[in-house]
Amino acid sequence: MSDTVWSYRDSEWAHDRDLVGYDVEGEDGPIGKVDRATAETDGSWLVVDTGFWIFGKQRLIPAGTVVGIDHDGRRIIVNVGKEQVKAAPDYDDDTWDEHARGRHAAHYGRHAGHEHRDDREH
Repeated sequence: MSDTVWSYRDSEWAHDRDLVGYDVEGEDGPIGKVDRATAETDGSWLVVDTGFWIFGKQRLIPAGTVVGIDHDGRRIIVNVGKEQVKAAPDYDDDTWDEHARGRHAAHYGRHAGHEHRDDREH
């Protein structure tokens, strides 16, 4: 699978920005708040505190699912819904490795990556 699942569609979205505390909004409503974020080349992701709707679990969401960021409104829009986030593999910083990265990439893969951009030239 292409590493575009781990890359923001627009590299300027997260460049020199602290996304912690931004609200994350999915296809069907609010998902949570960003607890941690990375902006590494081919390794960017958000750790989202989901609050009460899935018992306060944190979920990792790859940057390739991000379809927009409103810095003024401190809001990140992703092209996945609550059920997909809820069904995602558990995230644990202590066990984050290539195997865990692969599970997350497989889970979110069809929603992520530049090949799924709505604004691309056909």
